[in-house]
Amino acid sequence: MTARRRWFIDHMRARISTWGAVVSAVIGLGASIASLIDMMAPEPAFCAESGCATVRASAWAHPLGVPMPVIGIAFFALMLALAMPIARLDRPRVRRALAIAGAVGAIGLIAVQAFAIGAWCKLCMIADPSAIALAGFVLAGARTVRFAWWRAALAVPAVAATVVALGLIVSAASEPAPAPSGGGVPMWVARAQAPGQVTIVELVDFQCPFCRRMQARLVDAIAQAKVPVHVVRKMVPLAIHPGARPAAMAWCCAEAQGKGDAMAAALFAADEDQLTPEGCEKIAARVGCDLDRYRTSMRDPAITARIDADIADARGAGVHALPTLFVGSSRVIGASLSTAQLAALIAKR
Repeated sequence: MTARRRWFIDHMRARISTWGAVVSAVIGLGASIASLIDMMAPEPAFCAESGCATVRASAWAHPLGVPMPVIGIAFFALMLALAMPIARLDRPRVRRALAIAGAVGAIGLIAVQAFAIGAWCKLCMIADPSAIALAGFVLAGARTVRFAWWRAALAVPAVAATVVALGLIVSAASEPAPAPSGGGVPMWVARAQAPGQVTIVELVDFQCPFCRRMQARLVDAIAQAKVPVHVVRKMVPLAIHPGARPAAMAWCCAEAQGKGDAMAAALFAADEDQLTPEGCEKIAARVGCDLDRYRTSMRDPAITARIDADIADARGAGVHALPTLFVGSSRVIGASLSTAQLAALIAKR
């Protein structure tokens, strides 16, 4: 190989690595911004599907109280700045160290989704691989781009375009689909159907913020639909929510006294720190439960067995995240449907 040819190959490899690092930082920054928008907005604008909702609702989404997307934004913005540094801020060793740390963190977050949360966020699966690719390009010899204000200014529309593109690729629309269970609905959904009424089977975690968001819309949608509706609740408390199981047990005890609807409304409206055994008992008293019967029921192993059976039914039907509900034979996953969409779905059943 001639020296000229070797120079050309090395030059092209460096250019590919350089711009690959820039593009990876832009994509990762766009995905992190989209994730933060979804986390902070009243309704998800990008990713409202089941896995996204579960990851956002987990404790891993707020390490030390800081939203994880904020950390992603800071990391990718810094890496983008180091790719086009002002002369005195050119720190190649710092850039390599940060790139490696970002890749290690991204691999760890992917492992957390796989083994700790058990669900996948689409936006995370764009941001995390971007951090890994960024490290690969930096370690492969990515150089810095000569700083110019016009280049720095171009980064803003590039990131904005990335966010818009993600809005098209990662759709937030959660279309109701027929429940996949041998061509029909799961058996426990079919058994719950009430003649002459629209039956809604709701899988409930009273602490899940997305379940709470869906519940508020569901109540309004039922009122708007103006058709007879029969609501059946299945308790599916997620392990990541410490107050979910005490609340589920409390609801089962209240439901046995005919206070299920009132108890569900009160539990959904309660502050999360009230979802303790003591707090739930106070809520039960407030909705009119006989506390002697309530306390006896709370000690009954049948309550735990019922909740475990509900969880097993949900898993058997392929329910991996909340909120999930069945409207007739349609399965609705995520909290992206508006009140009007839910009302239309209920009315046409």
